[in-house]
Amino acid sequence: MKIVIVSEDKAFLKLAASILAVTGHDIMSTAGNAAELRTLAKALAPDVLLLDGRDDKALDFAQIERTTMQCPGVAVLLLATARAPGFLIDAMRAGVREVLPSVHPGELLAAVERAAVKLSAVRTASQGKIHAFIGTSGGSGTTFLATNFGYQLAQSHKVLLIDLNLQFGDALSFLQDTRAASTITDLTRDINRLDAPLLQATTIKVTPAYSILAAPEEPGQAADIRPEHIDAILKLAVTQYDFVLLDLPRVVDAMLMTALDQAASIFLVLQASVPHLRNADKLLSVFRSLDYPKDKIELLLNRYDKRDDITLDKIRRTLGAHEIHMIANGWRQVSTAINHGVPLVQVERKHGVIRGLSELGGAMAAAAEPPASLFDRLFRRA
Repeated sequence: MKIVIVSEDKAFLKLAASILAVTGHDIMSTAGNAAELRTLAKALAPDVLLLDGRDDKALDFAQIERTTMQCPGVAVLLLATARAPGFLIDAMRAGVREVLPSVHPGELLAAVERAAVKLSAVRTASQGKIHAFIGTSGGSGTTFLATNFGYQLAQSHKVLLIDLNLQFGDALSFLQDTRAASTITDLTRDINRLDAPLLQATTIKVTPAYSILAAPEEPGQAADIRPEHIDAILKLAVTQYDFVLLDLPRVVDAMLMTALDQAASIFLVLQASVPHLRNADKLLSVFRSLDYPKDKIELLLNRYDKRDDITLDKIRRTLGAHEIHMIANGWRQVSTAINHGVPLVQVERKHGVIRGLSELGGAMAAAAEPPASLFDRLFRRA
């Protein structure tokens, strides 16, 4: 583990380094203060930052907060003798892991050990996979497929779907005819307290194993959600869920790129029509410019009918050699499920759409377990 000690006091740097030397961790001392903390965190990539905050004039909680938000994997320990009312609350809100009142060797070593244990627990935990769904055109069926796939996958895994259509997202309505009691807005307002219990408390449970983090209720609330919020939420979510599904808008911006960067795969949802192919080609060009490998992107062909004018061969010639997953045309049954706000499997248990979602589940979970095993379980339960 790498520990970086930050202080403008050379004597403190020497003392703290000598105390921590017995831990066997990689110890580094550097001159600096809270204003430089974020730059140091990004440049030195520590696991733990020990910040000397005894100088009240140099102690800037806003800068500490920026550091903990943009570097959520770094544990910040703060040495501060101040005990003004609300000081500890301000420190907690800024994301400080622990406040130390003095450079007592026993207390410092114990604090570092606690930080090491927590970091180790997070890093050795089973890391879930993020899979992103993005449509090529309005009405492509992206939200329906993402939400219903999550419902299927949750028969065997713990699943979280995050609705990142931040202005007009309605993923929850595809599964429940209710309004969300809490949304991603509530989570980002308390981003400095972000932890597993808060994440779980903010989600809506569809089933015991399937949760949704809903989009804001009001479009204007989307303006308060920043890319670094999404980054922190995703990094935590993969430690709590087997699969994290993202329902994404077709808007190329920093928010989208933050989400796609963390995704193990991107499912481009399209139908067999010229407008869908044109937009799919444009999105693929964007993905190439972002240096995403070709095997990260797969095509999800919705409402597929082998009698369509645009054949699979034409789609492959137009869009390249991407994996294509076909979802059958079930317009009537799908419309009924959407209008009632229930998963499709509750309308018709053995429809071809269900089979396609089950096959997709097998492809997604191939790295975790044999695809046939997942397919059998999902399809049998469907």
